Amino acid sequence: MRVSREKFAENREKILAVAGVLFRERGFEGTGVAEIMKAAGLTHGGFYGHFESKEDLALEVSRKLIERVKIRWRELIAAAPDRPLEALLDHYLSRCSVDDPGGSCVFASLVQEVSRSRGAVRETFNDGLSDLVEILSEIVPGSTSEERRDKGFTTLSSMMGAVILARAVESRELSDSFLFTAKASLSPAAR
Repeated sequence: MRVSREKFAENREKILAVAGVLFRERGFEGTGVAEIMKAAGLTHGGFYGHFESKEDLALEVSRKLIERVKIRWRELIAAAPDRPLEALLDHYLSRCSVDDPGGSCVFASLVQEVSRSRGAVRETFNDGLSDLVEILSEIVPGSTSEERRDKGFTTLSSMMGAVILARAVESRELSDSFLFTAKASLSPAAR
């Protein structure tokens, strides 16, 4: 039975959405095509009508999720023109970022797995991280563009590192300490 173009596009978007959650929760290697298709309510055989391979899916999901992060960061910054960095820190360094890896930052969820890979997915993460540094360099304090760019790197490293470490520990108190101390040290009010 053939499906309409609209239904085909709807199914493709469903696969991308489900894969985005599962990849962030379990990693690329920890998530199989059959599992993705079952979670999307579709048959395993239908996968190859949408994507050439799991790597093709991982690349497309990565691109979509990275673009979503950039859009969300810009929205948060625009919504808080008097305190853009604080708004971003409040959003990113939160329990939600720690407790919901499947719904939060693709970088904090997959960066270690990507660091062991090669090819287009790694290049996509490279470009996405560079874009986030540029976004941060627009809102961090500093007297020169070079100083703000350097602080953008430091801020991004601290933010993502705090979330990754907060996820890695069993103790809620220790996890919260990673988040709260990073937020306090990165906030312009702390300087």
